Amino acid sequence: MRLLIIGNGITGVTAALTVRRLQPDAQITLVSEESAHHYSRTALMYVYLGHMRYQDIKPYEDWFWAENRLELVEATATRLDTTSQLVTLSNGQQLGYDKLLLATGSVSRLADWPGQNLAGVQGLYGLPDLARMERDTHGIRQAVVVGGGLIGVELAEMLHSRGIEATVLVRDSHYWGSVLPAAEARLVDQQFEEHHVAVRYRTELAEILSDDQGRVRAVRTTAGEELPCQWLGLATGVTPNLTLVQGTAVETDRGILVDEHLQTSVPHVYAAGDCAQHRQPGQGEVPIEQLWYTGRMQGETVAHTICGKPTAYRRGIWFNSAKFFALEYQTYGRVPAQPEAGIDSFYWEHPGGRLALRINFSSMPGFAVTGFNALGLRLRHEICAQWIGTQTPIREVMAQLGAANFDPEFYRQYEPEMIRQFNQQFPQHAAVLQRRKGLFSRL
Repeated sequence: MRLLIIGNGITGVTAALTVRRLQPDAQITLVSEESAHHYSRTALMYVYLGHMRYQDIKPYEDWFWAENRLELVEATATRLDTTSQLVTLSNGQQLGYDKLLLATGSVSRLADWPGQNLAGVQGLYGLPDLARMERDTHGIRQAVVVGGGLIGVELAEMLHSRGIEATVLVRDSHYWGSVLPAAEARLVDQQFEEHHVAVRYRTELAEILSDDQGRVRAVRTTAGEELPCQWLGLATGVTPNLTLVQGTAVETDRGILVDEHLQTSVPHVYAAGDCAQHRQPGQGEVPIEQLWYTGRMQGETVAHTICGKPTAYRRGIWFNSAKFFALEYQTYGRVPAQPEAGIDSFYWEHPGGRLALRINFSSMPGFAVTGFNALGLRLRHEICAQWIGTQTPIREVMAQLGAANFDPEFYRQYEPEMIRQFNQQFPQHAAVLQRRKGLFSRL
């Protein structure tokens, strides 16, 4: 079998390694214009911060690919002919395939702002973006970041590390308004304040202003304010990269449409990762999943189907994690930004404002937990997922709360305080924290 994979991110590489294991004789080729070797995209920030080097973010040594008979081609896939089963590359080469996996990832989303093509204006998605940021932020004094999501706060931290004065524009009334409840967002806002990063809420970008060399010199906001800057970071999200399939028989919507086996509308052509859009997502799931772990899961799943073992993709319990400057964040299950009918929510926050826990649970009999948010606390993934998956009652979860605690040994535990506040807020579900050998229950 000739397997051609377009993209060498976590999805494409996971699929290649899984196919190599399932079909040792397969001919596997990965094509990527971005980099010769796979690297950890989520670690780009730490290269800029100086915590890691480029070679540190490559999970595999350069000899690994030849050792595992994985051919790497550094080029852009420019044309797809699904009838002849050929892909044309930017270097003129044509590659045939028996099976094709489109793992083309995402591209930064733009909104046609006046001046968005000026020098010093960019998003942050891959290595070329990091190289541009290294070059264009050297020696500058002021920067603006547009967007109140994960990349926005990463860019703010990166700029802060170089002593660059940063201002963040957020269209919502609080940080990450589409995801975080207001209480959790307030803790993130505190991190901005402590690191001297200015934030303009309910404010959007209106225009990007140029100097006489064609470089950004300032931005004008929807509030009419003009903010001087020598660099502008656009953290307004990403959208599936559909360039290769445009004008082909591969059906698309916002992403490349796939069924539960990650099969596209064209035989022998599959899509997975950021670029894929599920035709029928599971209940409570989104059609486009743009996370590292879902990309890895989809890569492994589609590899089985490619190798003749049809396997439906099942994401399981949602989770995500991030870090807002010094504040760690974890989420499991469903914790929407706004209250939901039929769902009760318990929220505990330490008086110091650096630790918080939210647990959502059904208000219907059974009172099953549905989601967790943790800030400044570390929870065990397997425990939280098990509680949500088995619809464990909130009283039982609170009684066993220490089992999910994953903070390092000798860290102070706050479960007794959480229990006391929970019992006051929900006396009908009052719980008693279980103890084990004189210590609070903890794995």
